Amino acid sequence: MPLPNPFSAPDGDLPPLRRIAQPATRWGDPSAPIAGRDNGSASFAGAGGPTGPQASLPVPRRTVDLPPAHTALICVALPGLAISTEQGQLTGQGLEGFYRAGRRLLSRCQVRVAGREPLAVQARMVAADRARFVGTLRASPDAGPDPDVLVERTRYADGTERITLQSAASRTLHLPVEVALGTDLAELGSVASGRAGPELPATVHDSGLRWSCATGHSAVTADPPPTDALASAGLLRWELELPPGGTRSVELRVRPDGAGPIRAVGRGAASPFAPARAAGDDPKVRPLLRTCVEDLQALLLRDPRHPSDPHLAAGAPWRCGLAPAEALVAARMTLPLGTRLAAGTLRTLARTQLAGPGARSGLIPGPRRDGGPHLPPGCTATEATLLFPVLLAEAWRWGLAQQEVEELLPTAERCLTWLRTTVGDGNYLPDPHPGGPLRCETQAHAHRAALLGADLLDAHGRPGGAGLRQWAQELRTAFRDDFWVEDRGGGRPAAARAPDGRLVPYLGSGTAHLLDTGLLGSGVLAPGLLDKVQTEQLARLLGGPAMDSGWGLRSLGAKEAAYSPFGHRGGAVRVQETAIAVTGLAAAGYEKEASSLLQGVLAAAEAFGHRLPEMYAGEQRTEGSAPLPHPAACRPAATAAAAGVLLLTSLAGIRPDAPAGTVTLRPVRGAPLGEIGLTGLRISGAPFSVRVSRLGLAMVEEAADGLQLGV
Repeated sequence: MPLPNPFSAPDGDLPPLRRIAQPATRWGDPSAPIAGRDNGSASFAGAGGPTGPQASLPVPRRTVDLPPAHTALICVALPGLAISTEQGQLTGQGLEGFYRAGRRLLSRCQVRVAGREPLAVQARMVAADRARFVGTLRASPDAGPDPDVLVERTRYADGTERITLQSAASRTLHLPVEVALGTDLAELGSVASGRAGPELPATVHDSGLRWSCATGHSAVTADPPPTDALASAGLLRWELELPPGGTRSVELRVRPDGAGPIRAVGRGAASPFAPARAAGDDPKVRPLLRTCVEDLQALLLRDPRHPSDPHLAAGAPWRCGLAPAEALVAARMTLPLGTRLAAGTLRTLARTQLAGPGARSGLIPGPRRDGGPHLPPGCTATEATLLFPVLLAEAWRWGLAQQEVEELLPTAERCLTWLRTTVGDGNYLPDPHPGGPLRCETQAHAHRAALLGADLLDAHGRPGGAGLRQWAQELRTAFRDDFWVEDRGGGRPAAARAPDGRLVPYLGSGTAHLLDTGLLGSGVLAPGLLDKVQTEQLARLLGGPAMDSGWGLRSLGAKEAAYSPFGHRGGAVRVQETAIAVTGLAAAGYEKEASSLLQGVLAAAEAFGHRLPEMYAGEQRTEGSAPLPHPAACRPAATAAAAGVLLLTSLAGIRPDAPAGTVTLRPVRGAPLGEIGLTGLRISGAPFSVRVSRLGLAMVEEAADGLQLGV
């Protein structure tokens, strides 16, 4: 199956990763196999051996293998990408190349100096949009073992590469420099699926080379112009003279033919993100927040027809287009950086909402998403539709302008109407596919949307709040019995219920959403679906060794059938859900468990150069080990970068109520990172700074005039 363009519309989400295919089965079929096991069984023996009714659900078929990206250096400033290996040379292999809007403008860029390739000695990311590669060579026959020429290449996502030669020789060097260029002008989806095709013939063009095909054109121009250009070989040549200690540079610019420089959305003057900074006892906090904000800037997109509405792409290299649920999640996590991204995301998705009669009216469209080894694919449209009123309600609490709130209220109302209509007279929000399971995670999203939506409707004089609250109360009462699996270990929430009522009792990170209840007025969090005893048991499970890998929260417990440390919903650490677990556990008072997960993610972030991937292996952390990267993970990823912002700001427990002119602080009392200061945040559009001491006491250092500290 061909891969779609990652810059496409929401329906263009990448197909799920390949896993062992399993035959389709009926819901609750006692003989249903479990992915990754030769002799699966509907009998599910988790830790403690649950004794309640159980079900095994069919496993989705997966067909796409992706080329590895975990060792790539990915420069991002959308719509531009530059993907390289640590060798620095672009050889045309794998994903290497410069891309613009999903098309590979240049796949090969190989430098030779004096007939030889420089020896690669270092490759590193300098910023989200650029990487630096350093190589050396010996150009003088009497230089001895020491290199006397340094070759530095700085590669930018906008299609620029600067090649600088620096001499350490004692005499003037006359060096021939060759750059071999080529491209296939392939779409990224074709490159990823191995269907890129051969290189195209080049022609000499201006001060460089040009390539053409039926679907596009690309040109490379050089400054200074080359001494010679050979179209047949795709070569540009220079004769450079380097005096002792001297430097010479060549700059290459890759563009679609006739196009100007890339105007990256995140490089505009009007960034939606506040210039937030972190500092404190733990040296990891400063670079983590800086890198997360840089990655978020790099992933920004705008609808050309509505350029004032920014939103985030899901991640690079695979998902450089809008994914509604992920865009809403990331916008919600970054509310401490301001409400402009939330407003742009909400307006962008409001224009996609389905209208007219029928069961889908009010739905915000979204693609299907793999559900892991125990559940069928889920529809992200459900999640996006439930997230819309939640993001609007919380953005309002963070200070979104009243006029913008009122403009978006009708869309939120239609989302909530869809929820109530879909639920009907029942207690639960059903799966969008007939015969699908009732998912625990979906009920948590629906419950939160109902309570925060009711709060929003009441505050703006709109009807419907009372009905939403009544349904939420009925859901809480039913859920605590219907979704709880009793076992010798104290029980656990079920991941799902099959249509016949049997439970799917595996323990996964989706249960962390039960702790994410949302922000109401006066800094109060909405009630959750679990009672106090159940919440305590869930906290114990999420903080236990089966779920806490030492690097973050596993997406599936290590003791569960079909667990795989690389399964993106079967055991890998998903940064987004780890952040949700950390904030939920801390808010519920389980700071020990929250602190352990937080420390694990921060240690993993340091190992990844503070650029968090969307997921990595859930292998157990041991003395001297490092987290294993997932070869198909997006890095950077919007939800992972946003999760870094949430993790750090959650330490201060900032709970604003801008309409009431108050902010409440509920810091993590144990101060797991020691003292930490956060400056340059935003509440009601004004700067907000807070410091948490080593004793876990929070102090506001900067705030808008009139903003009062709540109790």
